[in-house]
Amino acid sequence: MGFLFALLFAGCFFFTAPFVGCSRSLLQTPQPTTALDVAEALLKTKNVLSFDPTKKPAFTPLDQSLSASSPSSSPSSISLQIHPRLSIHKSSHLDYKALTLSRLQRDSARVSSLVTRLNLAVNGISRSDLKPLDTGLEFGAEDLEGPIVSGSSQGSGEYFSRVGIGKPPSQVYMVLDTGSDVNWVQCAPCADCYQQSDPIFEPSLSSSYSPLKCDTQQCKYLDDSECRNDRTCVYEVSYGDGSYTVGDFVTETITLGSDSVNNVAIGCGHNNEGLFVGAGGLLGLGGGPLSFTSQLNASSFSYCLVDRDSDSASTLEFDSSFRPNTITAPLIRNHQLDTFYYLGLTGISVGGELLPIPESAFQMDESGNGGIIIDSGTAVTRLQSDTYNVLRDAFAKGTKNLPSADSVALFDTCYNLSTKSSVDVPTLSFHFPEGKVLPLPAKNYMIPVDSVGTFCFAFAPTSSSLSIIGNVQQQGTRVGFDLGNSRVGFVPNKC
Repeated sequence: MGFLFALLFAGCFFFTAPFVGCSRSLLQTPQPTTALDVAEALLKTKNVLSFDPTKKPAFTPLDQSLSASSPSSSPSSISLQIHPRLSIHKSSHLDYKALTLSRLQRDSARVSSLVTRLNLAVNGISRSDLKPLDTGLEFGAEDLEGPIVSGSSQGSGEYFSRVGIGKPPSQVYMVLDTGSDVNWVQCAPCADCYQQSDPIFEPSLSSSYSPLKCDTQQCKYLDDSECRNDRTCVYEVSYGDGSYTVGDFVTETITLGSDSVNNVAIGCGHNNEGLFVGAGGLLGLGGGPLSFTSQLNASSFSYCLVDRDSDSASTLEFDSSFRPNTITAPLIRNHQLDTFYYLGLTGISVGGELLPIPESAFQMDESGNGGIIIDSGTAVTRLQSDTYNVLRDAFAKGTKNLPSADSVALFDTCYNLSTKSSVDVPTLSFHFPEGKVLPLPAKNYMIPVDSVGTFCFAFAPTSSSLSIIGNVQQQGTRVGFDLGNSRVGFVPNKC
């Protein structure tokens, strides 16, 4: 049942319907080299800073309702058009390198938060230890309807979706995040709220706003919760990097285009700080019971990320089946933390040669450490340092003919392509069980970091045991999660 709904960033998500199996052609050995269109990539770096948005997307009135509290409420034909973040607000950065450095800084914070959350779960430590939950806050009204602050111009790598909260629906942009479960939105009155592009949500104006009691199952699912006046549920989510949101845990109506979903458990955050500048909140697409996906009882969902420097739009879809020619891999869950989507990766090849990396480098151990997740919110793929070094050295060996450049931030392998219009680089492919192979386009691992021709190899090492496939490597590929059959699917060039 196609549950469509789109996302937003300096690029966004798209996926639609069926996937089944993997064609023989997709299992053939990839070509040893792949062409990188240098001129096209550099043109985008110049155009992205000159996007001149003229209007915001229109909000479609509600005309259909579904209840998230009932098994019969499976989503059906719900769609919402979403636009890239930079089509909403012009970037404030003066040049592309400044934008790149800002993105990478925020991406490092994102990775730190994921690693911290996993470490806490594996070691049995509550995230409340990071920041004491203060239920005695006096929430004072505060007008924070400042100018739009583009999350992209702040350098973040999230994707946004336009969502209506409450009845009647109030429009807000929300981060869509496969690495989070708890849905939340900034709420008035604010004790401490960051700037967002829309007015702060006002619960008193919504007829469907309903606080959850402390003895409800939704409240019990929270990692960190307390009771106010021994009655209503107060939530806190700490993201491990100093970011957090605290407020009332409630049920609300969420409107997607012309359709709505009732009784969605969502945090009404009165005290929020961190990486969310520009968005009004977060819609969790993780694997836990409080995620938007779980509350919809969706059996699958899928998305496709367009180029972050484009002004294209795309969609996210729930309850879609795998398409023919889908390259599939095992979807693995961590018994210590059900949020993350782990991928059954067996190897990586460069230039058609499988690298000497043991499969154990990509596997999770019995304690819940290790493994590799696929994440919509992380930009740059992180690999364990030893694995990264083997990959980087193989790629550098295959690009000895290209002029080198100084390293940039976390990228240690860069090239000066200022005199080139196109170059051939070794093909990089992910390998999965049953001989299935996903070759990446060159633009997904050789990316510009400025507008004058510096390109860098877009992978990075991590000292953590957790590896992450980021959204730069996912761009242009439909990624589907078949939750019922524990499969991940990839269809290249289908945005």
